Amino acid sequence: MNQTILIFGAIYGMLAVIFGAFGAHALKKVLNNDQLKSFETGIKYQMYHAIVLLLVGFNIQNASNFLGWSFIIGIFLFSFSIYGLILSDSRGKKLRFLGPITPLGGLLLIIGWALLLVEVL
Repeated sequence: MNQTILIFGAIYGMLAVIFGAFGAHALKKVLNNDQLKSFETGIKYQMYHAIVLLLVGFNIQNASNFLGWSFIIGIFLFSFSIYGLILSDSRGKKLRFLGPITPLGGLLLIIGWALLLVEVL
């Protein structure tokens, strides 16, 4: 599982940098300030948790599958649903079904943190 955790950590970290550059340059002219802040929130959470995945992958030898997958799926649901909501809203066709997905992703991130605490203790 550690290799999977490291792969996802690297991919999510790389995508956070790409999306950050995309937001700072291409989307700055398209999104309003509130939308841009929300987009940046998705990027920040994605990067923070990508770093956590790398730390877990490198430092916890037998990380539980659920610990890794909580962060991996949580990042995807939380950050990518924000990206979808913001980009669709900027085009006037907000994908409202993504709204309930964001807190589900946040819940998985919280579960990941709790499992990390259990793993450390």
